[in-house]
Amino acid sequence: MTARWLDWAQKLQAIAQAGLTYSKDKYDIERFQAIREISIDMMTQQTDLEQSKMKNLFANESGYATPKIDIRAVIFRDNKLLMVKEETDESWALPGGWEDIGLSPSEVALKEVKEESGYEVRATKFLALMDKNKHAHPESAYYVYKAYIQCEIIGGEPVAGMETLAVGFFDEAHLPTLSTERNTEEQIKTIFEYLKYESKPTSFD
Repeated sequence: MTARWLDWAQKLQAIAQAGLTYSKDKYDIERFQAIREISIDMMTQQTDLEQSKMKNLFANESGYATPKIDIRAVIFRDNKLLMVKEETDESWALPGGWEDIGLSPSEVALKEVKEESGYEVRATKFLALMDKNKHAHPESAYYVYKAYIQCEIIGGEPVAGMETLAVGFFDEAHLPTLSTERNTEEQIKTIFEYLKYESKPTSFD
């Protein structure tokens, strides 16, 4: 699903990041720095971000390059799916966010649900792990895996958070406008299959 130029830029960035981490020869380091600059130039030419901002976003990490993890909580009630309205694009998504250092995936899911929807939940089942590049998301500088964890409500009340505008439950036939940066219609329909078929195995790309 990803444009070829973005795939190339991400791979160049990964090569450069590993080379800058492990190389000792000053000439090799210079070459890997040049590769990193090429990857930044590629991203800058295809986006509206200034080169300095792109460098901070796209090439600010060190060590061996690995995908970022986006955790999403899946919560059903009365055959409907919990979603939150994102402040950034005023569209709807499963509650969630980036994996945090020091927290397990299920702990991140619980934290994000509380912060974004007001509900207290417990994690019950790992549903899916998806490669963002293999789905119809907008292009992103980061290479991302998306993890979906089913949870059940154990307390709390629906309250929008600092980054959300509203909280709601939706059935499959009446989905709101989706925040495609966070979830696609195809992914939401896959999630609803777990409501219909409890024995459905874990999905992964």
